[in-house]
Amino acid sequence: MSSLPERDGRVVWHPYTQHGCEGPPLPVVGAAGAWLELADGRRVFDGISSWWATLHGHGHPRLIAAMTTQARRLDHVLFAGATHEPAVALAEQLLAVAPPGLARVFYSDDGSTAVEVALKMVLHGWQQRGASDRRVFVALHGAYHGDTFGAMAVGDRDPFFTAYAPWLFEVARVSCDAAELRRTLAALGERAAGVVLEPLLQGAAGMRLVAPEFVREARRVCTELGIPLIADEVMTGFGRTGAMFACQRAGVTPDLLCLAKGLTGGVLPLAATLVTASVFDAFVHRERTRFFPHGHTFTANPIACAVARESLALCRENDVPQRFAAIGAMLHEALADLRSHPRVLDVRQLGGMVALELRSERMGYGSELALRLRAESLRRGVLLRPLGNVLYALPPACTTDAEAAMLAEVMRALVVDADA
Repeated sequence: MSSLPERDGRVVWHPYTQHGCEGPPLPVVGAAGAWLELADGRRVFDGISSWWATLHGHGHPRLIAAMTTQARRLDHVLFAGATHEPAVALAEQLLAVAPPGLARVFYSDDGSTAVEVALKMVLHGWQQRGASDRRVFVALHGAYHGDTFGAMAVGDRDPFFTAYAPWLFEVARVSCDAAELRRTLAALGERAAGVVLEPLLQGAAGMRLVAPEFVREARRVCTELGIPLIADEVMTGFGRTGAMFACQRAGVTPDLLCLAKGLTGGVLPLAATLVTASVFDAFVHRERTRFFPHGHTFTANPIACAVARESLALCRENDVPQRFAAIGAMLHEALADLRSHPRVLDVRQLGGMVALELRSERMGYGSELALRLRAESLRRGVLLRPLGNVLYALPPACTTDAEAAMLAEVMRALVVDADA
């Protein structure tokens, strides 16, 4: 009988995978807490929270209970012209914990779409106001906002999206430099549509830190010019940076806040774009055709919303932001001395994330180190997925002190072992 990876290899196409050179996928048959169970009985520590989504750990009993209870009551109903308690209650709770000033919640399905929705709201909103020339966004070098076409456009073309460049709309790109941002917006003038950024942490760019001062200056200049600030907190939301939202840690409220990944604790796909009243009001009109034309079949799925509500309760009861801060501090303390190691260019930490930037013949996402380090970490019982030459960890909040120590030891070994 064929193994699971062998069967997979005949029929499946995996995301962000080069099937021409990568090995077979992990045959995962179960998961609990911070651990994955493989078909051969081995246990592997999920050091990256399964692409930054698993918040409280796999299979948390309260999330599973919320899912099954809601499924028995109401599994799904269209959200155009209908509503239900899980969606309304979740919106109320999100607005209560989000940065102050956000007033409405638009549900979608994943992080790319949450950003896509925000971009469409801004561009269409300008047209509703008679300012259709405002269609150029300002975004950061190294930005990643998802894989749909609008999200690709505001993301950096290199290394993922150069093939699609002819179909992507115009974007002005800046460094995390306040003066450069002001100059760029001044040059755009009445063409500027808004600013989009990942506050405090650019994930796919290699876990680059973004100074809070820059985020605050972006908020100031957007306010001065009367243009919206979009914060992509798909990765950083729900405690990952040591605060419930990175915007709160920076002390700002964006005009649009994009959420996904940890929204349901990583159990089900659900996303939300939170907006201020002025963004919403641009689409309120007696003319029926002036509504916001976006939606999908599973918008505000009741089961996902119920799980998200329970995840928010766990965040509050377990002080998840503080737990992430403690995990990150433990990892950083165990690895900080590697700054002096000849293979290490930098050690950085924010909230529950710690990253080691390593020297490599080829720098960036295409570094040959990535696959080698991934394979070696699995051999040592830990799932890590380096971003090129950047080895990082972002474990779930259920990670114990002992597990954090083990994770740090594996990361240290990957750096110190010359064969890794």
